[in-house]
Amino acid sequence: MSPAADAATLTARRSTRFVTWVRAWRAGLVPFDELADEIAGDEEHLVADAPGTWTDVPLGQALPAFAKLHPDDIRLVLPAPGDPRGLPGPGELTGAAMLAGEAMVTPSFGIVPELRRHTSGSGVEFETVLWRFYPVPEFRPGFQMGSAEAEGELTTALAEATNRLTRLDVAHWRPELAGALQALRRPESTATLPPGFDPRSRRLFARASILDQVLALAEHSAPGGAVNGYEAEQRDAALRPLTRACRQALVAACNAPLHA
Repeated sequence: MSPAADAATLTARRSTRFVTWVRAWRAGLVPFDELADEIAGDEEHLVADAPGTWTDVPLGQALPAFAKLHPDDIRLVLPAPGDPRGLPGPGELTGAAMLAGEAMVTPSFGIVPELRRHTSGSGVEFETVLWRFYPVPEFRPGFQMGSAEAEGELTTALAEATNRLTRLDVAHWRPELAGALQALRRPESTATLPPGFDPRSRRLFARASILDQVLALAEHSAPGGAVNGYEAEQRDAALRPLTRACRQALVAACNAPLHA
């Protein structure tokens, strides 16, 4: 399996599925009965602090909170240190979203995922995803980049990062990263969006989803012994603009206008 394809098996940002499927439902393009299963996949998802609830509830019981929202009022946000775009001012939602690196926002509330790990009495380890609601009074996000512009920036950033990493001889000390970035020029992705998204948004989402996971792998994997502090710093500097462009691409694709 290629490095890019291997990266695609990693867990993607869960908020991308939540946002896109709820938006498609609110646009009348997918039935409510399928919503919770499409968002959760084979994971267990619970919701905390949903309106009208007093304890953690299954995902399906919390989804009616979106029933009166227009699809364009449901937005994906992927913040990063120094880049809180799409979030309201300081508060619980912003703090939780910055820590998680993702969130869904609406004019009146936001939701942030939290991964919880458990061990059963027999020693079996398992995970649950907890979505926590945060109230937001009358919030309206600002300008957002469109899919066409985001696609152009991603293509440019990928080419520049690949060239810089080639000059740094990243293939010598991180061959899986160099190979993955090269493969991403013609990615084969199974990442999909629900009905209603145009072909450009689908293409952008598929490409950015794989790239996002490759970059997460590069960030969390410790450099090999052949890499000194300077080389690691240069690698990070080369990847930083690409990481930003990738986040912009995912946001643009998931928040794109829907079509019947």
